[in-house]
Amino acid sequence: MKLKPLGDRVVVKPAVAEEKTSGGIILPDTAKEKPQQGEVMAVGAGKLNKDGERAPMELKVGDKVLYGKYAGTEITYESVEYLIMTENDIMAVL
Repeated sequence: MKLKPLGDRVVVKPAVAEEKTSGGIILPDTAKEKPQQGEVMAVGAGKLNKDGERAPMELKVGDKVLYGKYAGTEITYESVEYLIMTENDIMAVL
């Protein structure tokens, strides 16, 4: 991926939203919930601390993560939807 986030930001590809409920009802686009998990596609170099040194990132490319419902900024890059968010917006690694 040529998209390189800066600082402590990560690029996440959201998981596909559920098309059906567990009971088999097909959901229209307006009723689908935003996914709260995805895969890390790119990571930045890390945040600069007070001493001017880079703090290492805890995440790496390929990690499956959970993030807040409205976290990040939605972008489209090469016809694919991504989210760019800070490492602090990610709550857990699966």
